Amino acid sequence: MSERDAGYDGNLELFQDREAPAPRVWTVRQVNRAVRLLLEQTLPQLWVTGEVANFRRHRSGHCYFTLKDRAAQLRCVMFRREARTLPTDPEEGMTLRLFGGLTLYEARGSYQFVVQRLEAEQAEGMWKLAFDRLRRKLDAEGLTDPARKRPLPEFPRTVGVVTSPGSAALRDIIAVTARRAPWLHLLVRGTAVQGRGSGAEIAAAITTLAGRAVDLVVVARGGGSIEDLWGFNEEPVARAVAECRVPVVSGVGHETDVTICDLVADLRAATPSAAAEAVAPDRKALARRLDGLRQRLGKTLAAQSRTRRWRLDAGASRLSEAVHRRVRREAGRLAAAAAAMEALSPLSTLARGYAVPLDSGGRLLRTTGDFNPARRFRLRVVDGSVPCAVAGAPEQQPGVTGIGR
Repeated sequence: MSERDAGYDGNLELFQDREAPAPRVWTVRQVNRAVRLLLEQTLPQLWVTGEVANFRRHRSGHCYFTLKDRAAQLRCVMFRREARTLPTDPEEGMTLRLFGGLTLYEARGSYQFVVQRLEAEQAEGMWKLAFDRLRRKLDAEGLTDPARKRPLPEFPRTVGVVTSPGSAALRDIIAVTARRAPWLHLLVRGTAVQGRGSGAEIAAAITTLAGRAVDLVVVARGGGSIEDLWGFNEEPVARAVAECRVPVVSGVGHETDVTICDLVADLRAATPSAAAEAVAPDRKALARRLDGLRQRLGKTLAAQSRTRRWRLDAGASRLSEAVHRRVRREAGRLAAAAAAMEALSPLSTLARGYAVPLDSGGRLLRTTGDFNPARRFRLRVVDGSVPCAVAGAPEQQPGVTGIGR
């Protein structure tokens, strides 16, 4: 380079210093903030689709992951408020649709997509994924096993109802039970049946009613989308139903709606009205049943009366015959005993012509020495006694007794 050229460069530098302002020097923070504002203000919010990778939920509640396709990838963040709406975390490699906006994290200079809404590509994908995950878990624990289902009481007196107060489901239950079983007492525990926190409220209501004097519990809600019914698909509700000390009937949604509550309950009803019909006995059918039982009871009692009358008659005949046999037997024994006594009686001896001397005191005079000429005695014969006296001295003859002809 020649001196002329060098001088020219120097004059140009002096010229530039005199004519142009000094360049602005930016800080790193200013650069990142400018880029962030440029991204947020220039690009509108948009939908982006791709496969999810490295999804993780931070303890703060924020979710971080990468969305990618074959050629590129995009770092994403879903903050705690939006992340709370997810029924579950997406699986690795799952195709998602994200709605949100681009921004730049100034502290790190990292470009990312802030997600406001996350959906699976297939219909009801995230909700179905959460449903299937919980169902597999409950299946493994046996909580959905048909063998553990308990029968409903045939004639309940008090039924607990878990539903929204003032809802159409509650009105249907009241109308059906009033028509079928007006004596049935309903104990209603009002609760939210959709929205954030509804699952915890439903579980608490079931637990509360289980501690009251109810014969069974009905959990009911009208139809709705899967998001509307999601409170009945949460694990606390499934646990509360499984641990309830009385049978639980689930009448959630319409006939085509199936919830986790339906699977764990002892009976699944297609609608709240069907649930009410399942627990309330029909009074007309009950009246017909009672009438049939009354007729059967009357016939049974009549048959038993005839049978017992016949048995009584047969028993009376047998008893009469036994008594007669016993009387005849005892009469024979008595006659034999009488004959034996008659044979041993002194009167029998007297009847054969013998007589018995007795003194005035009734003492038997056995020997000649017992006869005193100064005293009279009686001679006892068969039909009375004869007064006697000793006329002379009694003769002493051996072998003579006090009895003679």
